[in-house]
Amino acid sequence: MANPQIGLLGNLFPLALIFLIFYFILIRPQQKQQKDFKKMVENLKKNDQIVTIGGVHGTVINVKEKTLIVRIDENTRVEIDKSAVGRVEKQV
Repeated sequence: MANPQIGLLGNLFPLALIFLIFYFILIRPQQKQQKDFKKMVENLKKNDQIVTIGGVHGTVINVKEKTLIVRIDENTRVEIDKSAVGRVEKQV
């Protein structure tokens, strides 16, 4: 008669292997991307040129706790959430 504990471990090994593959392919890169985004947003400062996730290009005028004041034209300023920043074009 076969040992039932060995059969159980044999069935759990492929499941654990799938979880490890899933972690290294999906979860870990997503965590790194979130960490990089948070670092980028924390480092925003006045005169940085940004592009929002909506595609609006502008220059940071003022940095607040949760929002940014962005100049998108000579006389046009908007206040956006920091999470709406898609990328930084140029840091001054």
